[in-house]
Amino acid sequence: MAIRTDLALELLEQHASAEDVIQKETLLEGFPLRQVTIQNEPNALGKPPGRYDTLSIDGLLRREADAFPRACHAVAQALSQLAPDMKDTHSTALVIGLGNRAVTPDAIGPLCCQNVLATRHLIERSPAQFRAFRPVAVLAPGVLGMTGVETGEIVLGVIQRIRPGLVIAVDALAARRLSRLMRTIQLTDTGIVPGSGVGNARAALTKKELGVPVLAVGVPTVVDGATLAHDIAEQSGASCEALEDLRTPVLVTTRDVDQQVADAARVIGYGINLFLHPTLDIADIDLFLS
Repeated sequence: MAIRTDLALELLEQHASAEDVIQKETLLEGFPLRQVTIQNEPNALGKPPGRYDTLSIDGLLRREADAFPRACHAVAQALSQLAPDMKDTHSTALVIGLGNRAVTPDAIGPLCCQNVLATRHLIERSPAQFRAFRPVAVLAPGVLGMTGVETGEIVLGVIQRIRPGLVIAVDALAARRLSRLMRTIQLTDTGIVPGSGVGNARAALTKKELGVPVLAVGVPTVVDGATLAHDIAEQSGASCEALEDLRTPVLVTTRDVDQQVADAARVIGYGINLFLHPTLDIADIDLFLS
């Protein structure tokens, strides 16, 4: 059976001998960061060429001292490494929160948008007062079943109107391992295909499709039930007739998914703010969002 995951790190675990893949490990604000760079296409991982950074935020879930501000700064630093050319503070950035606000495991994107400072309209109306800010637009386009419009169509229409220099797309992902749910953040410069991890792929949000550099940030919130059961059966060396029942897609998540999704969305939102507005700190963001 096909293993379903959005994480490049997990795909690499399946193809440890994959060629044209460079790995590197480092720390950002005390959090482990695994870099996977895919150089060519096609490749064994089946992912677009580019860089995939996986930030482990276990310390945040353990409520370690100052883990939240450190995690926010780590996200900001990771984004800065993926988009080193975004130093022009006059260039507009568009932040897109993908997903369905009404479905908790899919609400990472919309909830993240609530934690991102929208400044484009303020700068246009009062440029002298807000000259220290970068113009930022924030969009949570919803899902096709609720709007009747493809997310890609909405995003492309907004891009044609406001002409941003960078798009940051935030979405929920699917993982292979339960141990990675809510504990990892994947950041990539390749863009994203919404819904691909749960078998519901929509139009791609990439530089090729949108004509703008796209950074994608995602948190795994679910594991495919068949993938999980297959792994358990394989590791135990047992055959399992119940695997046949999982031909119908089943998604598994954590018991306290609502709180963990809210926490992850806040970390990503604050990290995006710190990346786009380097002069701000956590206290400033708290003040502006209050």
